[in-house]
Amino acid sequence: MSNFHRKRVLASLNALPLFEAAAFYESFSKAAHSLNVTHGAVSRAVATLEERLGVPLFYRRNRRVVLTPAGVLLHNATKESLDRLDDAVEKIHRHSVSSPFFVISCEPTLAMRWLLPKLGEFYRLHPELNVDVRMAGGPIDLLSEGCDVAIRRSDFGVPDDYRVTPFAAERAGPVCTAAYFKSIDQDWRKGTRLHSRTRPLAWKDWLSLVEGEKTILQNDSDASLERYFDHFFYALQASQSGLGMAIGSYPVVQQDIEEGFLMAPWGDELTGHCYQVLSLDRLTPDPRVIALENWLKTLCVLEKDGS
Repeated sequence: MSNFHRKRVLASLNALPLFEAAAFYESFSKAAHSLNVTHGAVSRAVATLEERLGVPLFYRRNRRVVLTPAGVLLHNATKESLDRLDDAVEKIHRHSVSSPFFVISCEPTLAMRWLLPKLGEFYRLHPELNVDVRMAGGPIDLLSEGCDVAIRRSDFGVPDDYRVTPFAAERAGPVCTAAYFKSIDQDWRKGTRLHSRTRPLAWKDWLSLVEGEKTILQNDSDASLERYFDHFFYALQASQSGLGMAIGSYPVVQQDIEEGFLMAPWGDELTGHCYQVLSLDRLTPDPRVIALENWLKTLCVLEKDGS
């Protein structure tokens, strides 16, 4: 498209929202009312577009207007463009460091069993923020998913343009109820191992830390001692219900252990992973992100010290 024609179209941009409203309502009067402008303003905007395009955009039928084929084409393009502009403006507003809206994406199990029960303290410290917690796991595109930060386990690669702030080293080990621990004579080898498909190697990883590969192969041969669940959260819930032992990780099972719902009788081991905050790597630090990072670090230090 030549610069001349581009200028002709751009000169009519102000008319497009009025045209889009008229097409939506099939009425100049209703469009004018919805936009708080006059009927004449809508009529002139449509007339301007029709003059520049050289084709009618509406069939006039008494008090109702109906799009022509050219009008349908322009309406579809206009609606899509205006929707994308609205979305871009919303994202810019939400990702602005001065925005009160703060969207946190967090792994579901961590959110339900650890973050949400403690989030009231963050609200109290930062009442100026409107926090929206969304549950999701794995890799994330913060911009396209409309999130300011993500709280994730460090078991996948992170883009180079992300800021990565670890706040808790992960420790893991088998957890079960006190009654279940007694029922298997305090010997994990006699218990049912609960697995999750989202963390399929959790038991093997723990066994390799404490027993070695030989033990892994021996125990994997007994299928009657294995149970599988779709998600980590379900495996932990099954353990809490007395169905067996799951590999629980700190800080996910911290509160369940403190409240006596679960116990970790065989201790825990450092897994080599951590929990971390992912955010956009900005030239100017986002004070909302810094506030969250500092709160999480302090929270984990206090829990580790037993405060």
